[in-house]
Amino acid sequence: MSAPALLNNAELRVVEQRFRDASPPLMERAGRASAVLAASIAGERGGPIVIVAGPGNNGGDAWVAAQHLAQSFHRVTVFDVMGTAPRASEAVAAKAAYGAGGGTVVREWPASVRPSLVIDGVLGIGSTRVPEGAIAAAIERINASGARVLALDIASGIDADTGVARGAAVRADDTLTFIAMKPGLFTGDGVEHSGVVHLDDLDLGAELGESRGMLLEWEAVRAWLEPRRANAHKGSHGTLGILGGAAGMTGAAILAGRAALRTGAGKVLVGLYDERAPAFDPEAPELMLRKPADVLDADALVAGPGSGSSPALATAIAFEKPIVLDADSLNDLAKNAAHRKPLKARKAATILTPHPGEAARLLNTDTKAIQADRIASALRMAEEFNAHVVLKGAGSIVAHPDGTYAINTTGNPGLASGGTGDALAGMIGAMLCQGLDAPRALAFAVCLHGAAADACVARGVGPVGLTASDVILEARALVNSEP
Repeated sequence: MSAPALLNNAELRVVEQRFRDASPPLMERAGRASAVLAASIAGERGGPIVIVAGPGNNGGDAWVAAQHLAQSFHRVTVFDVMGTAPRASEAVAAKAAYGAGGGTVVREWPASVRPSLVIDGVLGIGSTRVPEGAIAAAIERINASGARVLALDIASGIDADTGVARGAAVRADDTLTFIAMKPGLFTGDGVEHSGVVHLDDLDLGAELGESRGMLLEWEAVRAWLEPRRANAHKGSHGTLGILGGAAGMTGAAILAGRAALRTGAGKVLVGLYDERAPAFDPEAPELMLRKPADVLDADALVAGPGSGSSPALATAIAFEKPIVLDADSLNDLAKNAAHRKPLKARKAATILTPHPGEAARLLNTDTKAIQADRIASALRMAEEFNAHVVLKGAGSIVAHPDGTYAINTTGNPGLASGGTGDALAGMIGAMLCQGLDAPRALAFAVCLHGAAADACVARGVGPVGLTASDVILEARALVNSEP
């Protein structure tokens, strides 16, 4: 199972230009696909369908869908938001055919109709302006309809590249997206506004070519970790060193260690900076709690969970094997410019795990700017630090120095609790120890971490009250489960 590709707006325009003379036209294919899915949804619920058509090509898709749904004897009302002629010839023909067949067209929201389904064809992926006037009002009416909402290509008001809601934005229950997945469906505000995402590639899938972006889905990613050999020993699965746990924060480093142990690291050495730290972890006595200087004989190193003002970052930069920088090590990196040049010059792989606040400090900006374009922010960090980066949050972004990126589709709000980031750092370290290269180790761990949280919620543990320890135990179950 391959990971789905992501295409941004500019990449999609190239594809559309290449197939501008396709037969049947792409708009006809998109409208027909929309009608098929809408009919399936309406068949489940019964009742009339209201189609909200905007002035652009997204509205054109909506007119084609209206024509096909009416021909299939569905009760359809089209709310023509602007009342202008469609731009595309296919849409003009579809609108005329719909009207000639007696189709109902209104210029105001049809208050007398109680729709079971509303189709959002107001704004498409090319829209970059903040919705206002009649467009904004139509979006608000869709959201207030109480009906199930199907968005065409992307929910109106959501930026297809960034996932940012530009003012009013449709909250869809389903989105049917065309040609390829769009980044904005899976990160930022797009996560909350897209609902269930369906893809119709309009029969172009094999001809799309390479993409810089991909989606991380657990069913595709899980195959990256090979089954254990019958003659394996603990040395086969590597030794992970962890630097952290200053006074009052030993739990962070211990959580990272537990996560690493339970997701497959052969041996875990935890170097605690708290001089009064416990000699062992009673819940995971397999962890080896040591002085920080005694954990460097390892295959990979995690630095930062609860490390406070300790020299964990400097120690990690000097380490000649893969490192994972988390939490306080990221704050140290942001505050001390002298660390940047030696970090970027490292020969071995570097992985950074910032949340938006940490990312803002690393890039000397604010959180709002980070969230305004999460993909660009992650790629900028990857380039500036010569590192593999996960920008955490809804639709976590995994970015690499070569300019490629992925968006994670797993996870839920239960992960917004203390300790889950420490657990993720430990899981990344465990994957490095088990032989995955840095890009795959990072992507695998991020996807696993979210999938474990989803599995917890599925069995009633969370999202409220979900803990890092819950996620760690579920992650162990997932890496041992059959595909």
